[in-house]
Amino acid sequence: MAEKKMITCIVCPIGCKILVEKKGNKVVVCSGNKCKKGIDYATYEALDPRRVLTTSVLVEDGQWPLVSVKSSKPVPKNKLFDVLEEIKEVKIVAPVKLGEIILKNVANTGINIISTKSIDRCL
Repeated sequence: MAEKKMITCIVCPIGCKILVEKKGNKVVVCSGNKCKKGIDYATYEALDPRRVLTTSVLVEDGQWPLVSVKSSKPVPKNKLFDVLEEIKEVKIVAPVKLGEIILKNVANTGINIISTKSIDRCL
């Protein structure tokens, strides 16, 4: 059975409301897009929605108690909570360098969690 879904495109400021029909692992864009980018976005969003994850990790002996981190690639939406569960168990020791890999292959996704800030040691 075909599943219809309304998706708001976030590729540009227009924010088209795109109606898609999902038939198994195929997507048909029915209406609403104003450009090809909207078709591509709606197709990926209907078949395999992903998000870049941003959060923070505890830091020991640092000038700050937390360091901001993000996923190296967008994470499948159905894996977000698994990834967050792994991240909340992590505590790292300062210093932390910008771009340092904090977790490799988080939740068996093939995606790394990297720092988005440098943190020095406390003096």
